[in-house]
Amino acid sequence: MIIVFVVLVLAVFGGLHWYVWRRMVRDTTARPGTARRVGTALVVGGPLLMFAAIASERGGAPFWLQQVLAWPGFLWMASSLYLLLGLLVGEVVRPLLRRVLERRSTPAVEPVGVREDAPVRTRVPDLEAESTSQTESSSGAGAEAGAETGAGAESGANPGPAEKPEPAATGPSRRLFVSRVVGGAAAAAAVGTVGYGTYGVLRGPKVKRVTVPLAKLPRSAHGYRIAVVSDVHLGPVLGRGFAQKVVDTINSTQPDLIAVVGDLVDGSVKDLGPAAAPLAQLKARHGSFFVTGNHEYFSGAEEWVARVRELGLRPLENARTELADFDLAGVNDVAGEDEGQGPDFVKALGDRDRSRACVLLAHQPVQIHDSVDHGVDLQLSGHTHGGQLWPGNLIADQANPTLAGLERYGDTQLYVSRGAGAWGPPTRVGAPSDITVVELASRQA
Repeated sequence: MIIVFVVLVLAVFGGLHWYVWRRMVRDTTARPGTARRVGTALVVGGPLLMFAAIASERGGAPFWLQQVLAWPGFLWMASSLYLLLGLLVGEVVRPLLRRVLERRSTPAVEPVGVREDAPVRTRVPDLEAESTSQTESSSGAGAEAGAETGAGAESGANPGPAEKPEPAATGPSRRLFVSRVVGGAAAAAAVGTVGYGTYGVLRGPKVKRVTVPLAKLPRSAHGYRIAVVSDVHLGPVLGRGFAQKVVDTINSTQPDLIAVVGDLVDGSVKDLGPAAAPLAQLKARHGSFFVTGNHEYFSGAEEWVARVRELGLRPLENARTELADFDLAGVNDVAGEDEGQGPDFVKALGDRDRSRACVLLAHQPVQIHDSVDHGVDLQLSGHTHGGQLWPGNLIADQANPTLAGLERYGDTQLYVSRGAGAWGPPTRVGAPSDITVVELASRQA
């Protein structure tokens, strides 16, 4: 079954890239040559680099090789998506553009300099001319006069039928022109979209503020601020410099508590330990806390839990801590189940005092149903990236109970951050990155 699925995916993927090659390379070049060879190399090499970048990251290839493959491979992933969408839109524009060109290339033929009441001269057919010349061959003067009259007609006194001008563009050249216009527009749109989306990620996440009222929160905790950061995805593309931007942004909000809710890294402690070092600079009145995401289990979760503890963060592995005004708990990600380290809500919440407000850190929004069953007041999650690349949000929305933002499930509220970084392409379209300051509000105030 898995083999059939893989073959089907590869067939669809190959078919889409063949379509891109046809529209962007074959249809935009008049004949085989350098331009067609270069275009073919790009369309074939791009997906190969993309698969190589994914395989090198997941397979633990030397980190320098991951970095070399990551930028071109992952940027092709994003660029090919928007190039494909642009070409599909172009299929609608293409026939309209052809119709406009056909109308412009068919000129109206109008008589020039001829009055409606002027006598019409007709050209004598060749057979009649031969007969006349034989009859008048004995009259030299008549023949000379006829010759002069003929010369006068040829010189423009009585022009013959006007020649029909050539159309501005013939069929094949018109098709080539249309293909180049549509292909160029699609390429420009793809490059512009990916370029702007990449700039949005690399400049760092923006701060988002949300107020969440909790019925059980005491008046003394009104206005308590939790800085929520998820999905940083430090890896071959986003490194130490990006981590420093995230840390500086969090510290600028002066939070009471910092919650790192998973997918901090895409790689081993050996490769990314230096990139994560700025996390030691996080500052909050009641400390920084961490729970695992699914990508930690691809990267060596046990080693990363130990590493973040060394950096001053407190991991909550199916555990709870009782703060002065509410309980703070955390559960492992569901991806840990394959390693016997999955979420355990009973261990984290089973014996707690339910008269106290409880805030739970859980990477994936799908864990909300367990949170409802265990009387959690607020769950803080990430994982979705808000879809990251439109129209990926349509798929992510179907796979998660909440794509982004704050929603209520019974007596439990769920807040989902879009995340600070990006997986794969360092690009976001329609889902800007964020660090959220959740301000708790007491209904008793």
